[in-house]
Amino acid sequence: MKQSHVDRYFFALFIFALIFSILLYKAIGFTYTDELCVLALFVLFLMAMMKIHDWHFNKAFLITLAVFVFYTCYSFQIGSNTPRGIANDLAIQLKPYLGFFCVYQLKPAMNASRKRMLRDVCLLFWFIFLLPIGLVSLVNVKVFDLLLEHPVYYGIAVTIVSLCYLYCSGFTRRDKLVFLLMLSIGLFCGRSKFYGFFALSVFMMFFFSNIANLKLNFKNIMIIICMLAVIAYVAWGKISLYFYQALTDEMENDLIARFVLYRTMPEVLSDFFPFGSGFASFATYSSGEYYSEIYAKYGIEIVYGLSKAYHGFISDTFYPSLAQFGVAGIVLFLSFWIYIVKRAFINYRKTQNIKLIMIAILIVCFLAIECTTGSTFIAQGGFFVMMILGLILSEKKHEAEQTKINIHGDEEKIPFC
Repeated sequence: MKQSHVDRYFFALFIFALIFSILLYKAIGFTYTDELCVLALFVLFLMAMMKIHDWHFNKAFLITLAVFVFYTCYSFQIGSNTPRGIANDLAIQLKPYLGFFCVYQLKPAMNASRKRMLRDVCLLFWFIFLLPIGLVSLVNVKVFDLLLEHPVYYGIAVTIVSLCYLYCSGFTRRDKLVFLLMLSIGLFCGRSKFYGFFALSVFMMFFFSNIANLKLNFKNIMIIICMLAVIAYVAWGKISLYFYQALTDEMENDLIARFVLYRTMPEVLSDFFPFGSGFASFATYSSGEYYSEIYAKYGIEIVYGLSKAYHGFISDTFYPSLAQFGVAGIVLFLSFWIYIVKRAFINYRKTQNIKLIMIAILIVCFLAIECTTGSTFIAQGGFFVMMILGLILSEKKHEAEQTKINIHGDEEKIPFC
C-alpha cells in the first residue's frame, strides 16, 4: 500500500472517529463506534505491513504485545475471571496501545489542505455543538447527560477538539489564544480536574511554548512549582473529597466507591505480588460485568456501585485497576510513559518543532489528570487521544528522518518503523 493511500484512509478514519466517537457518541446512540475505529485502524495497519518487505517493527510495540500475552496467560493460569471476562478486559486494556503504536508505525502525514479541513471541522463543531451545550448548561445542567452522557465527556470532547485545532495551527500567538479560548468552555463541565488541566495549558502556552524556556534551571523549577501549586489549588475540592470527607462519611456514593478502590489497591498489590490479580479482576468494567470474586474477598462488595447487583461505579477510576498488573505492571506502565516523553524530546532535538512537543506533553498530562477520577485512558476518548499522540510523535519522527535525508542526500526508502 502506498503511503499516499495510508494518509488518505487514515485521515478519513480520523475525521470519522472525531465526529462519531467523540462528539456525537451519545447522540447517535451507537456504543461500538470506538471498537469499529480500532478494527479499521488495525486492518489499515495490517494492510500496510503486508506491503513492506523489511518489517522493522518498533521494539516498544513488540514489548507491549509480549507483556499483554504474558498477562493473558497469567490471568488464565490463576483464574482471575471467566475466559470471556479475561478476553473482554484484554481487548479493552489493549485498545489505547493499539491506537498509539499503529499510528506511530503507519506514520500518516497530514498535508496543509487536510489540516485546514480538520481545523474547519473542529471550529464548526465548537461553534454549533460544544459552545451551545456549554451555554445551555448554565440554565439546565442536564443537557450534558442528554447530548454527551456526562459532564466529564463534555470536558474531554472540548479538550480533544481544542488539541486538534492546535495541531492544525501555525502555533502563532493568535493560535495559542484561540486554543485557550476554545478550551475555556470546558470549564462549564464543573470538574476540578478540568480546571487543573486548563491552568496547566495556560502555563504551557504562555511560558513553556518558548524554546528558550525548555531548560531545567532554577527559574524554570520555581515556575514549575508555582504551576503545580496552582493546579493543586484549583483541584483541592476533589482532594478534600477523597482524603478528608471520606473519613467523615460525607461523600456521595460514587465518590465512596472510588475511595474504596484506592484504599483496597495496596492490599491487592501486596497479596498478588508481583504480577497482580490478573485481567477482569479489579476496578475495571469487565470485573463488574463478569463479577470478580475479589470484591467479596476484600469485603467491598457491599459498597454501593461495587456490588454484584449494581456495579456502575466499579470502573469510575483508572489507577486502582493497575493492581490487576501488580507492582511489575505499574513499573511497565510508567516505563511506557517515560518512553513516550523520551521519544518526544529526542525528536524535538532533531526537528526543533516546539508545537509538537507541547501537544505531546499536554496529552500526557491530560491523561495523567483524567485517570485520577476516571478511566479515560481505556474508555471513551482514550483511544482517540492516543491516536493523536501517535500522530504527533510519528510526524516528529518523519520530520527527523526527512531532515537526515536532506542532510546526507540519501533518498532511500524510509523503513516501516
